[in-house]
Amino acid sequence: MRTSNGPGVGSNVNSVNPTNDVRHASNVGIPLTQSQAEFWYLVESQGCKELAHSLRMVHDLALYHSYIPFDAAEKSALFDLKVLWEGFEKMDEKV
Repeated sequence: MRTSNGPGVGSNVNSVNPTNDVRHASNVGIPLTQSQAEFWYLVESQGCKELAHSLRMVHDLALYHSYIPFDAAEKSALFDLKVLWEGFEKMDEKV
């Protein structure tokens, strides 16, 4: 995603979380830690569809219904929300 004033919000330069490349996270050979297992339990309990809807709503409220100007860090955080809700939507499709 490209912004009008420079690199896209998905670039590592302006990211709140500089680790945008998550290919390393798909290593299924490593067992989950206790906190990771608890997190996935919460995700499964809440439901991917419901979490995706909530994240999209928060994103849209911040972006379209507020008059607060967004800098690069805020744009990156909104992009991170988008990545999460799209991931939850994909997970819901596989269920």
